[in-house]
Amino acid sequence: ANYGPNPICKGCLSCSKDNGCIRCQHKLFFFLRREGMRQYGECLHSCPSGYYGLRTPDMNRCSRCRIENCDSCFSRDFCTKCKTGFYSHRGRCFRGCPAGFAALEELMECVEGCEVGQWSEWGTCSRNNKTCGFKWGLETRTRQIVKKPAKDTIPCPTIAESRRCKMAMRHCPGGKRPAKTKDKKKKKKNLMERAQKQHSIFLATDKTSQ
Repeated sequence: ANYGPNPICKGCLSCSKDNGCIRCQHKLFFFLRREGMRQYGECLHSCPSGYYGLRTPDMNRCSRCRIENCDSCFSRDFCTKCKTGFYSHRGRCFRGCPAGFAALEELMECVEGCEVGQWSEWGTCSRNNKTCGFKWGLETRTRQIVKKPAKDTIPCPTIAESRRCKMAMRHCPGGKRPAKTKDKKKKKKNLMERAQKQHSIFLATDKTSQ
């Protein structure tokens, strides 16, 4: 860059031929730009991405944000806007929101989510409101919503779930057995009667032939 009316010296109070701006005009921020092995000073109205404006009595400067994956920050330890693909939460940037917080996609922020309690014990295994008379049934467990989300658009996780279970008593004491069991016994009895009848016919035919 050439010393004098060159754009590199725009806004400078003092400018060096080799190093660019050394001091900036009032309200502008001094930014030390690095390009390979070379670095030179610039005077800017606002600091570039990854930096924030630090005002001091001596000279306003662009200071680097110390928050990882931060695009712009309020101070070195508080990010106001994260890089693309990251969610902002309490001045930090996250790939996914911490536990207890939900992602607000339109703002790329983490807000308080729906808080639920612990799961209850599994309930009694039953089917059709009966705890006997079937081989398999369902058991259910639940949990309570402890805190509702700040935004109505954020759904709560499931508060009830069921799973298949084997009943402790397949046959109800003192009750009738299921119709399916009766049908099986009846079918077996008919087969026995038919077998006995066929055997009797065979014996009668054998005696006649003799």
